[in-house]
Amino acid sequence: MKKPVVVLLTLLIACTAIGVPIWFAIAQSQRQGIETASDKALGYASDVLFRADDTGRQIMSGLGRLRAERGEAPCSPASIDLMRQIDLSSSYIQAVGYVAGDTLACSSIGGTHPLGKVDYLAGPGMRFRGNVGFPFAPDQSFMVVEIDHYAAIIHKDLPIDTANSEPDVSLAVLSLESPAPASQRGHVDPRWISRLGNASEVVFTDGGYVVALVRSAQFRSVALAAVPLRYVRDRSQDVALFLVPLGLVAGILLAWAIFYLARQQMALPAAVKAALRRGELFLEYQPVVDLRTGQWIGVEALVRWRRSTGELVQPELFIPIAEENGLIVRLTQAVLELVERDVGDFLAHHPDFHVGINVSPADFHDPGFHDNLKAALRRMRAAPGNLILEVTERGLLDPEVARTTSGSLRTSGFAVAIDDFGTGYSSLSYLESLALDYLKIDRSFIEAIGTGAPISQVVQHIIAMARDLKLCMIAEGVESQAQADFLRLRGVQYAQGWLFGKPMPFADVKAHFERMDMPAPAAAGA
Repeated sequence: MKKPVVVLLTLLIACTAIGVPIWFAIAQSQRQGIETASDKALGYASDVLFRADDTGRQIMSGLGRLRAERGEAPCSPASIDLMRQIDLSSSYIQAVGYVAGDTLACSSIGGTHPLGKVDYLAGPGMRFRGNVGFPFAPDQSFMVVEIDHYAAIIHKDLPIDTANSEPDVSLAVLSLESPAPASQRGHVDPRWISRLGNASEVVFTDGGYVVALVRSAQFRSVALAAVPLRYVRDRSQDVALFLVPLGLVAGILLAWAIFYLARQQMALPAAVKAALRRGELFLEYQPVVDLRTGQWIGVEALVRWRRSTGELVQPELFIPIAEENGLIVRLTQAVLELVERDVGDFLAHHPDFHVGINVSPADFHDPGFHDNLKAALRRMRAAPGNLILEVTERGLLDPEVARTTSGSLRTSGFAVAIDDFGTGYSSLSYLESLALDYLKIDRSFIEAIGTGAPISQVVQHIIAMARDLKLCMIAEGVESQAQADFLRLRGVQYAQGWLFGKPMPFADVKAHFERMDMPAPAAAGA
């Protein structure tokens, strides 16, 4: 066989051997793309249903309390106070009130408001209005669910507040009593609900969408999610355009492999791992002051990341990445080691001082977490009370783990704080079941003090809740003396914020105490 023919045949075999698996992979990617889109749609629909059902349960519970306790005097001061308590302890309800005719006669937000006509009856004694406006939010629409004249006001977007990174995904909550969606984002065909039949869930393709429907087991409602089919087609086309040339040209394949590996190395999860390995993390410490005396009684340790290039990466970016990629336990351990390095024996000489560190739900599951804390304290010659472990409300969503761990930490002498309070989903009854010492009021509520905004009233309810639970309070983000005075006069014990000090190296904290300990200079001529 002539050499040109051999070369040609070899090339043909090589192209076939490379090309056939690639085209097979593309066909498989199309099938898997449909399956992935179906799983994604079903996952989004299930998430929407969870939110809708949770909203329904909060409505039934809150309005049930009002009907039971304040039926004879629906707009008395005591009733309105109860409305505000229900409002504050609910994560989905914006307000509750009493309806006379088609008017909100009184409510947790104050004033009277016209509601308009009822859209449909959602059940015995239950009336639904789907597009109600209020003066405090003129550009937004709210749903109003009324039961025996008591009503709950819900933001229309709350049940579908998911999949925000994919705005083309359509979401909706549908009522079996009305064809119009109660809450909707994107394109929704009301006829899709007929495909559910008597099933609890269904997934199908229609009109360029992969559609998932999930029926509520508690309410006469259905959650819907629709993922555009073009996601699948675009992905398959991209794969085809990318892989075929790579399979046919070995040199391009090698270049692509090198590029892919480089991209992987530069990906943020890999960079976080590298930062932990190279010691690129450091801490700054923000003072916590006693509002009655102005003295520094502690600090919060705030983790920072400076890359080898000198670039500072914001914690709001890398901490969620660490949580999502199983690195948060290592990150917490690194923070503990940095505290030990920075603070040294300072706590041994200042036994009433504390350092607050942020912990995550994954730390609660880590069997070595407790021992690591105690070992670090031994090396610093400090006591458990010198550490405050701060966990967000979202970190307490697993009730059993939260109760067990917070109780164990308290038994060992560690102080436990709930951080960013008011931004999560904690109810009063749930907080009562946990072993807590401090409640940290989120800065968003502090910023509203004195502005006259409706949210400015919430901080007073949070303070009252903390007093009921016998928790010490730390206000975050205090930036003005007026805010500090407001909080002190209402019994808030501690605060942090730029009014008292920006985050700083621990050496500056030590210098502050050294200045406080210096004797006063002798008078001239003494």
